Amino acid sequence: MQILKYGAILALVVPLAGCLENDTERALAGAAAGAVVADATENDVVTGAVIGAGAGAFCDDLGLCRRTY
Repeated sequence: MQILKYGAILALVVPLAGCLENDTERALAGAAAGAVVADATENDVVTGAVIGAGAGAFCDDLGLCRRTY
């Protein structure tokens, strides 16, 4: 069940992270979103922030939040 919750966090954070300009901004937004989601689902906020920051920082590298102009 824990993995499902963290998967949901990632699913929510990755689309958010695509709106920002660089990896640092995406990581900060991901950390904030991960912490909020973790708190709302009664999980560890720090763990949620770490997972969210990782998802935000690497989503561009993985091709999940690339912009097409």
